[in-house]
Amino acid sequence: MSVFLQRLRSRKLVQWALAYVAFAFALLQGVDIVAQRFAWPDQFERILILALAIGFLVALVLAWYHGERGAQRVSGTEIVILALLLAIGGGLLWRFERVSQASPSPSADSSSASAEPFANIPAKSIAVLPFVNMSGDPRNEYFSDGMSEELLNALAQVRDLKVAGHTSSFYYKGRNEDLRTIGKALGVANILEGSVRKQGNEVRITAQLIRVADDTHLWSHAYDGNLSDVFQLQENIARAITDQLKVVLVGAQKTRLVPVATTSAQAYTLYLKATDALNRRNYKAMGDAIGWLNQAIALDPDFARAHAQLAMVNVLGKTQYGASDSEAEKQARIAIALDPKLSDPYNALAFLARKQRRFVDARVAADRALELAPDDVSANFYEGQLLIDTGYTRQGIARLDRALAIDPMLPNALHWRAIQYLFAGDTDMAERLWQRAGQAGLSYADYGFAEVAKARGDYAKARSLAVLYLLKHPGESDCLKTPELSLPIYIDGAFGGDDAARAKALAVVDECLAAKPTTVPLWTVLGLLKFQQSQRALQVVEQHPTDDDAGWFISFWGPPGRDARRLPQFPAFAREVGLAALWDKYGPPDDCSKNAAGDYVCQ
Repeated sequence: MSVFLQRLRSRKLVQWALAYVAFAFALLQGVDIVAQRFAWPDQFERILILALAIGFLVALVLAWYHGERGAQRVSGTEIVILALLLAIGGGLLWRFERVSQASPSPSADSSSASAEPFANIPAKSIAVLPFVNMSGDPRNEYFSDGMSEELLNALAQVRDLKVAGHTSSFYYKGRNEDLRTIGKALGVANILEGSVRKQGNEVRITAQLIRVADDTHLWSHAYDGNLSDVFQLQENIARAITDQLKVVLVGAQKTRLVPVATTSAQAYTLYLKATDALNRRNYKAMGDAIGWLNQAIALDPDFARAHAQLAMVNVLGKTQYGASDSEAEKQARIAIALDPKLSDPYNALAFLARKQRRFVDARVAADRALELAPDDVSANFYEGQLLIDTGYTRQGIARLDRALAIDPMLPNALHWRAIQYLFAGDTDMAERLWQRAGQAGLSYADYGFAEVAKARGDYAKARSLAVLYLLKHPGESDCLKTPELSLPIYIDGAFGGDDAARAKALAVVDECLAAKPTTVPLWTVLGLLKFQQSQRALQVVEQHPTDDDAGWFISFWGPPGRDARRLPQFPAFAREVGLAALWDKYGPPDDCSKNAAGDYVCQ
């Protein structure tokens, strides 16, 4: 053996091994950075590790034969030892690769359920995929989508059952994805899929329940009826599902899962059309939805859900398409009077009060919505927004995470959560969430990518993305005479510009504010924060509504607003905009305290 060790030294195998390991380590570190930036699949890195490990053994063999005494013949014992090393190493590597392929890769994503094995997914969980429109008329798409959503909403009320949210389930509409992939992505053990055929007043719904772990069809059935039977058809399907999954029903659910929302089939059809427009956030169509819902209410004045939907369409819509805040509040109050157990009208009231800076009223309404529907994704998301906007950032993040656990592809929740990751310095996670938000159709995900590029010091990329976003949204720059010329100047200064560029950018902000817009564009007040004009930013926001108060406050409570929060003028600002009244009722927000003078001081 001593002769063998001597030969190892003479061939410098130790030096070769150390050099190879150092090279492999450096290569893997570089590839890991590039893979994260470009979202390469984990399989790529696993294959590279396998190749480098095999290459290590090959390098040792080559070093042995071509070392200092490469011409010398090796003994039989040495050949056996090398063969054993290759066999054992190859076997271990094969086993490692098999395990790597069989085990899901860990992820810090808030939707980590998508990477968990089915063993960790609750058996009593389901996703309702969009039903296929089989009517032959694409104009009936809203009806098949509506049937799916109504079933989803009914099942979501069952406390013993986990139901994937609307946005995540509908993300797979028209996508030919394997059901196992969908089940893992949504963290559910079962999937309901089906089709709807609507011919006049006649309806045929075909549904099937599938256990995704082994592709077993647990149940399937076809239901025939007409529009007047639609709630009973939904009830039959929902009850069949709860029976199959052996879900424990409590209270009124023992006798009824799907309430009869209206006795007018036409009113219900109009309601479904309006719901489709609202879900798509198509503002022009939401204007049409106001008319449809008013027609539905005329047909059935006691249709509480139509009143609640009309409230939400008004509060989220645009005034140029007929939306009205006063009408939103009126319809929400009517809905609550008709059905006090509905959470949606409280969501509308919370959203409206937050928009009007009535933060105490907003908190009361949001808390009530969450109390009525603790597993409702909208109630969790709106409460999360409100908490973050009013300084309770840690509680707000917890609510966002809860919303994303229910609906992992909810675009706006992904956007808000990405901002918090960016503020915390985790640009990689922020970028991943904005990528998912963009895939789900979020139009302003591009601006998130600009902020990520800025955080990484890639100012050229940040500027191009930010300009592209602002030019795509002309309403946010209609205070400028020539936005196509002025906005690039602003972006140059706001994203890594020198003192001269920042001065020119500030002049663009001044131009916009001098035009006295009805609502101040968000980018102007954020620009004032960027250009060390924090006191002026507070004055502008205190005196004028912005076109995105939520966007202002989320930045104000993050790193961009740190200097503004420390100004002597901050306590007066907090009182004027209604924050201090909220804190008096619910306690100081994160990193704030009340001093002897009764003023709130924040870090």
